[in-house]
Amino acid sequence: MRNWSIPAGRLFGAEVRIHWTFLVLLLFVVFTSYSPQHPEQAGRSLALVAIVFGCVLLHELGHALVGSREGVPAKAIILLPIGGVTLLDETRQTLQPGALTWKRDIRIALSGPLVNLAIAFVAGSIVLAVAPEAHLWQKPFVIANNLPRSFVWANAWLALFNLLPAYPMDGGRVLRAVLSRRMDPASATHRAVSIGQGFALVFMLSGMLANAWLTLVGVFLFISAQLEERSAIFQSVLEAVHLEDVMLTDFATLSPADTLEDALDKAVHSLQDDFPVIRGSDMVGVISKQKILQSLRSEGNGYVQSAMNRIFDVAQKKESLASAFRKLSSRNLSLIPVVEEQRLVGIVTLQNLMHSMTLLAESRKLRRG
Repeated sequence: MRNWSIPAGRLFGAEVRIHWTFLVLLLFVVFTSYSPQHPEQAGRSLALVAIVFGCVLLHELGHALVGSREGVPAKAIILLPIGGVTLLDETRQTLQPGALTWKRDIRIALSGPLVNLAIAFVAGSIVLAVAPEAHLWQKPFVIANNLPRSFVWANAWLALFNLLPAYPMDGGRVLRAVLSRRMDPASATHRAVSIGQGFALVFMLSGMLANAWLTLVGVFLFISAQLEERSAIFQSVLEAVHLEDVMLTDFATLSPADTLEDALDKAVHSLQDDFPVIRGSDMVGVISKQKILQSLRSEGNGYVQSAMNRIFDVAQKKESLASAFRKLSSRNLSLIPVVEEQRLVGIVTLQNLMHSMTLLAESRKLRRG
C-alpha cells in the first residue's frame, strides 16, 4: 500500500491514500482530450478527474462508516479510479468467525454502491429541475464538456460497475461472502479474485478491439484484485498462526538494577529494539533502545528501573497473531512477553511480528501458486 500510493490525510480515523493509477487516469484523460484549438478542454478534463475522485472517495467512505458500525473500522482507504480499496481492521471485529460474518460483509460491500446511487438520484433530480440544458439523458453520459451531467452519471456508473461479481468490486465481495459460507475465507477470496481477474482480462481484450477506456478499467481492476488478495492473505496469517510459531526464544534481557550506560552497551550488541526487564524470574517492565538514549540525554546515567515502562501485557503460546496485534495496539505497546505456566518462554516485538507476517504471507502465496 505504502509503496504504490501517497498519503492524503485521514478521515474518520482511517488513513486516506491515493494510488498511483489515479495519475495514469489523469494523464490518459488530458492526453485524449487535449486539443491545440481548444486548450481550455484540459481544464475541464482535470475537473472531470476531480469529479471521479470525489465519487470514489464518497463510495469508500460509505464502506468505512458501515464497517465501523459493524465493528470493523477502516484502517486505510486506497483510492483507485474504479472504486478504491477500504482496508478494514479485522483484528478489532466483535463477531466471532462463523455464519454471521458473511451477512455483515454483504452489508459493508453494498454500502458503497448505495451511496453512489443515492447521490446520483439526488443530483439527477436537481439537474433536471434547475439545469435542464444539461440534457441529462443525452450521450455521452460522462464528458468533460458537461460536468453536471458527468457528476450524475459518474456516480451511477461507479455504483453499477462495482456491482459486477468481479472481486474486489463490491459485487465480487458479495460473491466472496456467499462462498465463505462453505469454504475458508482465504479460499473464498482466492476463488473470487480469480473470477475478478477473468473479468479484468475480458475488459482489457475488449478495450483493444473497441474502446481504450475498457483496457484502462481492466488494468485498474487487475491491480486492485492483487491488492485485496494480499490483504486477505495477511488476514489469514493473523488468524491461523500462533505466537509460538513466530516468537523470539533467543533474546536479551535487562535487569532493573542495570545502569542506563550498561543497558546501552548491551543494546549495541543486540539486534533487538525492545528488551524485557527481569527481576529474578519475574518480568517487571519493558524498555527500548530509543528510551535508553532519551533518558541518558535528558537525565544522565541512571538506572533501568527509573526509565522502563511498567505497563505491558502478556500472551500465551497458543494465542493467534491477531490477538497479539490487538494487545499491541490497545496500549500502544512494542513488545509482548509470551508465557507458559507463568514462565517467560519468548517475546514478540512489533518489528519481528511484521517481518514474520510478511514472510508467512509470501510463503502461503507461493504455495498456493
